[in-house]
Amino acid sequence: MVKKIVIQGGYGAFHEIAANYYFEGEEIEILPRLTFKDVMKSLKKNNADFGIMAIENSLAGSILPNYGLLQDSNMKIIGEIYLRIEQNLVILPGQKIDQIYEVYSHPMAILQCQDFFDQYPHIRLIESMDTALSAKDIREKDLYGIGAIASRLAAEKYQLEIIAAGIETNKKNYTRFLIIGENNHDKSAALPINKASIHFALAHKIGSLSKILSILSYYEINLTKIQSMPIIGKDWEYQFYVDVEIEDYSLYQKSLEAIKPFTSNLGILGEYQKGRVFFEGMP
Repeated sequence: MVKKIVIQGGYGAFHEIAANYYFEGEEIEILPRLTFKDVMKSLKKNNADFGIMAIENSLAGSILPNYGLLQDSNMKIIGEIYLRIEQNLVILPGQKIDQIYEVYSHPMAILQCQDFFDQYPHIRLIESMDTALSAKDIREKDLYGIGAIASRLAAEKYQLEIIAAGIETNKKNYTRFLIIGENNHDKSAALPINKASIHFALAHKIGSLSKILSILSYYEINLTKIQSMPIIGKDWEYQFYVDVEIEDYSLYQKSLEAIKPFTSNLGILGEYQKGRVFFEGMP
């Protein structure tokens, strides 16, 4: 059976590359959407089986609104994947870089490539909705003098020339993608659960967070990420999103019970297997 995978961005986006790696060996259909909100809407309406959502980048940091989107949905994280991001300057064939005066891409991609474009002050950088959609526009609108920052897959799909490859500043540039779906997933069900993403709220009181961290430490729970966001409408109260590694599932469950009295709105965003690292172009 073909799995329908909804992604943010167009064909050739890094989300599509992540989907291809995660669902390797399975038949999938990619459903592009403009925004992450549209991705969640498609999942809620059962228009897709799974969604792919970027959550953080090693250079640009976390995509904070996506935590809220996930928390407010009835979906769960059922897996993750880390993708080494190589950004490329793509154009219609037959041009030189001094003929390019504007480059479009997603704000995060532009941030990742700022050092490269500092060498070309004549090029104006313009933010767009997506890396792959920027590449698509160049081909469909026959835009000479215009470039895009995009993946190799996008260059191939839209028959564009890579005039400069690997233009990202940080060569250890990774993006973490979450695979979103219902509670059960026929692929990950047989895999060991060794990671979880949880959320909880804390009031702005002295020692409130340290109590939680002490309890998790007591139960030998290793935190791999902690992210805080202010709660709108509640002064000095914060929502925390925490990733933990699980070695003993029973201890993990006990740790959640132990921190429950000190938190509000404690919930589990997902329990899944730690993701692998992939590089575009890997066999």
